[in-house]
Amino acid sequence: MSRVEANGVGLFYEVAGEGDPLVLVHGSWGDHETWAPVLPALARRFRVLVYDRRGHSRSERPPGPGARVEDEEDLAALMEALGFAPAYVAGNSFGASTVLGLASRRPGLFRGIVAHDPPLMGLLAADPAPPSSAAAGGRRIESVLEHLRADRPLAAARQFVDEVVLEPGAWDALPQRVRDTLVANAPTFLDEQSDPGWARIDLGGLAGYPGPVLLTKGTRSPGWFAAVTDRISEALPRAETHTFEGAGHMPHLSHPQAYAERLVRFADAHRNTA
Repeated sequence: MSRVEANGVGLFYEVAGEGDPLVLVHGSWGDHETWAPVLPALARRFRVLVYDRRGHSRSERPPGPGARVEDEEDLAALMEALGFAPAYVAGNSFGASTVLGLASRRPGLFRGIVAHDPPLMGLLAADPAPPSSAAAGGRRIESVLEHLRADRPLAAARQFVDEVVLEPGAWDALPQRVRDTLVANAPTFLDEQSDPGWARIDLGGLAGYPGPVLLTKGTRSPGWFAAVTDRISEALPRAETHTFEGAGHMPHLSHPQAYAERLVRFADAHRNTA
């Protein structure tokens, strides 16, 4: 079992493969194992680092409320401690928000960024006509939080999967191991949502990031994720945008071959400029 002290927190991690450094940052509720379907393909091209973010699975769960900036600093410290800086860094969901937030402050840690469906709903707050799915998504997240406050982690996890990020019936289709992980990590979602800045990002700082960026979305993701990605794209005019046809919020699980191939193609295209 590999653990390292990073930013004052014990983080579990694994490294596989050889090549350019690549770090994969998982979203809420999950852990490093969510990347298992794409890890073999990526390890043929990269030296890949996966880890459990603070509060998730085998990493330390500090007491009390935290903030996304702590996850960002954890990522920076982990990369530096293990010799992965600078690296290509790919994040999904809250992991994508973590990656983009860190890049807005410490761009030198990155060779390139891949971000899928960052839940930065704060970017839509000033929109005179925000997508109706954003309001619905906010209400569903609040309902999930009500379950968590009442100590109903199973109900919270089921609703999050079926109504917030995937689609009705998705929970029952998940392997039992994955469902167990989501329930075990449920309290950390409540902690994340207690951070007033969880849904915001400094777009001005992010716009100063000089490296290559690939923003991805899926045709089956809730519509407000695409709206957020569009706002980020507007701030990063050099960023590429890619849509995974038939995929939703977690293409590395549902479409692992397409996800891995697109990430490799992105890195290959920018290898000499990263």
